[in-house]
Amino acid sequence: MTEKSATKPASGGAQGAKKRPYHHGGLPEALLAAAETVLKRDGLRGLTLRSIAREAGVSHTAPQHHFGDTAGVLSELVADGHRRMAAAMAAALVASGSEAAPGKARRKAVAHAYVDFALANPDMFRLMARNELLDLTRPSLSEARSNSMRLLAGVLDPAPGDAEGDTGPTELSAERAVAMVAGWAYVHGLAALLVDQRFAGMVRRTPSVADARELVSRAIEQMEVVPER
Repeated sequence: MTEKSATKPASGGAQGAKKRPYHHGGLPEALLAAAETVLKRDGLRGLTLRSIAREAGVSHTAPQHHFGDTAGVLSELVADGHRRMAAAMAAALVASGSEAAPGKARRKAVAHAYVDFALANPDMFRLMARNELLDLTRPSLSEARSNSMRLLAGVLDPAPGDAEGDTGPTELSAERAVAMVAGWAYVHGLAALLVDQRFAGMVRRTPSVADARELVSRAIEQMEVVPER
């Protein structure tokens, strides 16, 4: 055997090196990580079971085996998004020192966290609103979404302390329901408009505002859609 042939890589070695070891920490988690990578890189149109498997470096049947279909993958991905959003909102309450405080301080802390999550995860944020693509009966999604919405509703409720959002047994008065819906629409609308870069023209015409995020921050600071008790 010549020196040249002795140093020749084994057949398939180059191809094997291209495989990314996504699956070493648990295949379902690895598939979801791959799905989010594809979502960020290729958008929702590029997110298929085959593209997820290809990104994870596993058999094309692996996503279907673990999640059933595309709706199953998207639902688990969105469930993770809601868990991360809830964690961000809860952390914002603690960091701001407003965890036990009523009123505007709590609302502002959570609103800023909601917007920051959307800005940091625009593709995930958009997907979280696409109910028609999701399996809303999936237990993990239902639980995660209820938890994040309960946290948001808790700070938007003008009479906090006895309501549990839309999953609790307590009936809401029309006044409370309207206030919570208005607050949610306000915060979500700001986040959606910011993610879609709809404030660019307004920022250009407002020299005193550095960028769109500052504009949204000021809007949150003036948030008056939820009345005080």
